[in-house]
Amino acid sequence: MTTTFFLIRHAAHDNVGSYLAGRMAGVCLGEAGKAQAEQLGCRMARETIAAILCSPRERTQETALPIALACGVGEIAICAELDEIDFGDWSGKTFDELNGDASWRAWNDQRQEARTPSGETMLDVQQRIVSLMNGIRERHQNQCVALVSHADVIKAAVCKVLGLPVGDCFRFDIDPASITTMVSGDWGSKLLRMNEAA
Repeated sequence: MTTTFFLIRHAAHDNVGSYLAGRMAGVCLGEAGKAQAEQLGCRMARETIAAILCSPRERTQETALPIALACGVGEIAICAELDEIDFGDWSGKTFDELNGDASWRAWNDQRQEARTPSGETMLDVQQRIVSLMNGIRERHQNQCVALVSHADVIKAAVCKVLGLPVGDCFRFDIDPASITTMVSGDWGSKLLRMNEAA
């Protein structure tokens, strides 16, 4: 009995890479991101998807909708466990501003132990995504499920499957509108593909 997971990073918003969006409201897909989301829908239409879950952020919901339409999934479940890391006061700041903050540098240099201003750690993020996936596996055995989330959340899941410390999340990329595929069963989990472009 296995479950296949498609972990999908949201498509690009207009200012991706210029500031830390975090859990800010109103961060939506731009025209390029909307095109990426449509491409994701076309790609995922080749799969038989039993359920789609996504983060509460607007950009993930906008990414999930074309996938749901293409795959004939009537409902997208909003799931807090897939939410972006809670960056607290860092949210909305440019990366130039953040680079002058010692605690931001510690977050990036010591990801194993560091906490965001809200108190969340990468281990906390890993625990919530892995726990969610374990629960989904019980409900969707021998089915495929799409999870639309954020780069660091997906990285935390990849690190768990590969047995890497969460601090090694900088050793690989999870691009906007990419698909990372895992399969999970009673025997454990394995990574099939990572950072696949739609």
